[in-house]
Amino acid sequence: MFRTALRNVLAHKARLLMTVFAVMLGVTFVTGSLVYGDSLKQAAVDRATAGYDRISLNVAPDTVPGAPPATLDAATTAALGRVPGVAAAAGRVSGFAAVTDTEGRLLGDAEFRQGGNFAPGKDGADPAYRFTRGTGPTGDHAIALDEDSAAKAGYRVGDTVRVGTSTGAGSYTLSGFFRTDASKLSSGGSLALFSDATAQRLFLQPGRYTHIEITAAPGTDVSRLLTRVEPVLPKDTSAITGAQLARLQANMASSGSDTMSQIMLGFAAVALFVATFLISNTYRMLVSRRTRELALMRAVGATRKQVRRILLTESVLVGLIASVAGILAGTGVAALLQTLFAPAEGPGAPLVLLPGTVVVAPAVGTALPVIAAWLPIRRAMTIPPVAALSAAEPAAPARTGSLRTAVGAALVLTGTAAVLYGALGAGKEDARAVIGVGAALTLAGTIGLIPLLSRPFVALLRPLLIRVNPVHGDLAARNTVRDPRRTGATAAALAIALTLASGLSVLGASATQYLDGATTRDLTGDYLVKTAPGVQGLTPATAGLLGKLPGASYSPLNQSTQYQIGGVSSVLTGVDPAAIGRLLRYEVTEGSLDSLAQGKIAVADFKARANGWKVGQSLPLKRLGKEGEVTIGAIYQADQQSNLLPSMTAPDSLVARYDSAPNTDAIVVATAGGPGRAAFAGITKALGDNPALSVLDEEAIRAEDTSGIDDQLNVFYALLSMALVIAALGIANTLAMSVLERRKEIGTLRAIGLDRAGVARMIRMEALIVGALGTAVGTVMGIFTGWALGRTLQESVVGYTLVVPWGRLALGVLLALAGALLASLWPARRAARVDIPAATATQ
Repeated sequence: MFRTALRNVLAHKARLLMTVFAVMLGVTFVTGSLVYGDSLKQAAVDRATAGYDRISLNVAPDTVPGAPPATLDAATTAALGRVPGVAAAAGRVSGFAAVTDTEGRLLGDAEFRQGGNFAPGKDGADPAYRFTRGTGPTGDHAIALDEDSAAKAGYRVGDTVRVGTSTGAGSYTLSGFFRTDASKLSSGGSLALFSDATAQRLFLQPGRYTHIEITAAPGTDVSRLLTRVEPVLPKDTSAITGAQLARLQANMASSGSDTMSQIMLGFAAVALFVATFLISNTYRMLVSRRTRELALMRAVGATRKQVRRILLTESVLVGLIASVAGILAGTGVAALLQTLFAPAEGPGAPLVLLPGTVVVAPAVGTALPVIAAWLPIRRAMTIPPVAALSAAEPAAPARTGSLRTAVGAALVLTGTAAVLYGALGAGKEDARAVIGVGAALTLAGTIGLIPLLSRPFVALLRPLLIRVNPVHGDLAARNTVRDPRRTGATAAALAIALTLASGLSVLGASATQYLDGATTRDLTGDYLVKTAPGVQGLTPATAGLLGKLPGASYSPLNQSTQYQIGGVSSVLTGVDPAAIGRLLRYEVTEGSLDSLAQGKIAVADFKARANGWKVGQSLPLKRLGKEGEVTIGAIYQADQQSNLLPSMTAPDSLVARYDSAPNTDAIVVATAGGPGRAAFAGITKALGDNPALSVLDEEAIRAEDTSGIDDQLNVFYALLSMALVIAALGIANTLAMSVLERRKEIGTLRAIGLDRAGVARMIRMEALIVGALGTAVGTVMGIFTGWALGRTLQESVVGYTLVVPWGRLALGVLLALAGALLASLWPARRAARVDIPAATATQ
């Protein structure tokens, strides 16, 4: 049986290539996702752990949530340096530093603009930095830059460099360029080094360090050194080995890259699901074409079990061949992705092909054709040999009342009901999960009903097709509905991809419109002063610099965490009570915002409603051992997702009583003459022309809030494009197999007068009909799913409304139809070249 299966596979090379190609596409995407994800993870771990081998021990204060970061003093550094076995103890300072180039543009990624200190040892060198030009900074006005940042900025040793920090901005003289490792400089970031005294003044306090790095003397056992160091440590301070610190960094880097890997695998699963329809359709056509061949084997003595084993063995062989090709192609795809995203990956990151990938890919590649072939084989085995030898197997159109139709209709009704229940049942925590399950059921049911939908859909298109081209349009319409199941399976692959793309487009457009007005809706001031996301470049003292502006109103938004108010975990935002009413739009529903000046707090309506709080109610307050009481003076309407309006607003004097170092999230400013060039220049000058700070007007705020969504959507569209490519190749595969089946028919059409161009035009129109069916179903399903998911946000997100991006959806439809048309070129070319005498002579 194995020899027979192998002989059959090798005897039909065209059929082999089509089938192998169908399976290979799915394996390629899975392999590419796994290899790229593993390579990304390994590269992230390598970068994150580089340089920690030079650190024997790392000493740092313990972190207390909500409390200001603790520091270490110079006396501790000196004491650790005297411990036996310690070669050097270097105090380190780190903080945020924004460096500009010669044109005033900021260097490095926003979240990785770092500053530190140059800590030379007895030999005058700092082991953490290798200077390639110049020397380390030693004076109060000296600075050194990492080599890449200096090259991008075009700086030379001796140039003046402008730097901004949370304490202000200044100009420094460039003393040198250096190279370092990931323990000091994040990929894509910038690093500025200052002398000890300067770094402490900019980032901490004189004589203080963020942590201490210990280098062991040669031959010293690190574990024993740790036991000698621990008694010297101050209270609430810990020491860990460099190896332990490297493992912590590796875990963090690994978890971060795991997210990307999971996203890739999610889209790989979608592509694999789409490829399943392609493979299933291919095997259904293959088995159908071999009905007589299989019947002849049965007639000469082969049992059903033997024939079934031969066919399944063929599918296993095809799967193994496709798996090998898929692994090679998938590794190439991973290499291509790595090249495209090289700036984020870092240069020279090697590809990682783990044993798990080598096992999973062949397993997927073998299982897919076996599963896809099982039902067609089982169906073929039910046909008596005499019936199969006498005539070709007729197509089995979908009939109303069939099991397939009944199951599809039940799934659509159940899924639609679940989606509507989740969308309209506002306030249910599980609404999104219900909608997700409902959408999946609806999509599955729709796929089952597509064969039934194909006839009325083609009937709607037929007048247009006949009007465009009476002969070819009519032939294409008739050929498309000849086998509704084949048409439905081919269109379903495209429908799945379009459902996801359309749904993402609807959600993205709705979210973009919401964010476009969310922040500016709450802002009544003119400008917002901010730093990069995740960077603490603002302090309450920064707002005081704006006092130089005549007639301006301003208030910092001092965010303070770790509160228990009324037994509920809370965050207080401290504001200037006298100015905040002019700067932010507080729509007070109860009480008065003037109560802030009396030391009371204002609470967002969703927060008050969730906890049953009322105006005038006094609540106990606790924070890190401090206790007190606050009174609610006002309740205002707010969006839970607002970037400006806080959930709880308090006078800054109250926040200062419990938190000496709150995080200043932003500063809101209203100028005397309104926004304009003069006002912008005045604010920038008052802040000391600090490059670390951004002064944003309404237009800049909108651009900042919506840019992330567009970037994410572009990534998702790029990943979904693979599913669209697979769906288009499915159309090509189906049409190519259809041309092989219809050789005699095409030859007859040619014999009675249809020219080659006419045959090619007919095939292309068939592809467009299938593409239009899948596109229509997918677009409608995507809009429905996007509406349902968006509906769950409307209660918690004030101002969220459904937006249907007709332009983007139309572009998706055009791309899908263009893909279907391109997919038809090769089958159309083959059909046009059918030899008339040979085709009409075929029995």
